[in-house]
Parts: sequence; C-alpha cells; structure tokens
Amino acid sequence: MKRFPSRPRLPLAALLAAGCTLAAAQTPIYESKDKAGPVFSDKPASGSTQLDLPPPNVIQTPKLPPPAPPPATPPPPPYRSLQITSLPNQGTIHTNTGEFDLSFQLAPPLRRNAGDRIAVKLDGRLINRKFTSSPVRVTAADWGAAARGDEPSHTVQIAVVDQNGTLLIESATVQFYARRATVGGAK
Repeated sequence: MKRFPSRPRLPLAALLAAGCTLAAAQTPIYESKDKAGPVFSDKPASGSTQLDLPPPNVIQTPKLPPPAPPPATPPPPPYRSLQITSLPNQGTIHTNTGEFDLSFQLAPPLRRNAGDRIAVKLDGRLINRKFTSSPVRVTAADWGAAARGDEPSHTVQIAVVDQNGTLLIESATVQFYARRATVGGAK
C-alpha cells in the first residue's frame, strides 16, 4: 500500500466551509406544506413558493494575539549547601579579644570570578568585611563592632552574597559561648 505524505487539512476544510456558505447564500430556498407542517428544500416542488431570505449573518472573528511565551524557568540556585563546620551549635570558643576562626563548607565552591563573597553576621549584625575563603578570621575589631557586649552567649551565621549584595544562600544560625581566661580565678 502506497502512502502519500499528509497535507494540512485546515486550508481545505476552510475552503469547503466557505464554499458551502456562499453556495447556500446564492441557492434559492423553497417552502411547501404537507401534513406535518412546512417543508424546506433547495428544489422546487408543486405548490412550493420561493422564500426571500435576508443575507446570512457573517461574523468576523477578531484576530487573537499570539499566545504569550511560557514563563521562563528561573535558573537553579548557584549553591546547594552552606554549613559552619568549625563551631557546633551550643559550642564554646576560648578568646580574650573576640578573635576566632570560622570554617565552613560550601557546595559548589565559591564563585569568586562572578564576584560572590562570604558575609558574616555576629549576634545578628553584619561584619563590614567580606571574605573569599575558609576559614574566615573574625578579628577583635569585627568582634568589637558587632558582638553584643560581654555576654557569654552569641550567635554567628554566614551567607554568600553576589557582587550586588543579593543573598544567594545562608547557613543556619549557630549559637555559641565565648569564654575568656582570667588571672587569679573568677571574681
């Protein structure tokens, strides 16, 4: 059996429908009567009369705008995970000045070439410096600017921000205790 390539049927169907509509508009219609009531036909019969019909109603459908493209799917986030690794939650650091190192794991690695940086929050306050590698060194100046006084309980959180400062990912907040050494015992 030989198959022929299929052709679009829509233009053919449109032509046939238009032709039928035009033919019906030009063909006379006849009405005759029988026992069941009026009978309409396109062929004259004995005793039938030709009807004078108005032109058919033709509705021009408005052109619809093309469908909107589907919304673009947002790109996947550049980072999957960020975790502080050097300080367990409820852990303790020993420092007299507030200086300490903070290690973290980031997957995938930091996109330095794209301008991404590590931001550190100490007690909910952002440290003014940004970092590009692990470990991060929190200095005595950072501690003095951001930490809540001499309280022993503190929190730390790290985040990755892009070159515009937009947050890309952040770690869980870790609560920790800062212990200071004293000379001559506790007072």
